[in-house]
Amino acid sequence: MTDLPQAPGFAPESPVLADVRRWLERAVIGLNLCPFAKAVHAKGQVHYAVYQPADEGGLLDALLFEAAQLVEHDASVRDTTLLIAPHALPDFLDFNDFIDRAERRLARAGFEGTLQLASFHPRFQFAGTEEGDIGNATNRAPYPILHLLREDSVSRAVDAFPDAADIFERNIKTLERLGPEGWDALEVGPGGATRE
Repeated sequence: MTDLPQAPGFAPESPVLADVRRWLERAVIGLNLCPFAKAVHAKGQVHYAVYQPADEGGLLDALLFEAAQLVEHDASVRDTTLLIAPHALPDFLDFNDFIDRAERRLARAGFEGTLQLASFHPRFQFAGTEEGDIGNATNRAPYPILHLLREDSVSRAVDAFPDAADIFERNIKTLERLGPEGWDALEVGPGGATRE
């Protein structure tokens, strides 16, 4: 977190952040689901923001606020932002619809070509899969998360990782080997940080 002004609804350091950091370290980095995540995490270039209210309109405003803050920082200080919304959009289909609206708002605000939006959700489900399919865990997180990435950073990361197109299939195989029991053993869900 920084000492910059916070938009309404943002929370200071909280157990939610501990849960998300644990998920990032144990699942995303620990299982190498994203080969680009380790470096920015190690350099402290990931900015975390927790938006506590449940309202979608406020969350859109918070996303635009975080997008503006991200582009105002040098990438060496803040390369990416995780906007965490623990009380908003518990239904995945509603969340999916929200992501479409969020991308349109970001584009209208002038961030198209500068920022990308990725997303994670506790109940994420790929089209054509069953809810319990372990492959869905590649995009599951303890809470709904809006992930802002710099286009330039994504391009550099893809250039440095020639097999980037294979990441998805490799991740599915990793999770199939791990299995539901192995995933559960990581304790990367809500409250996982309090069970040590």
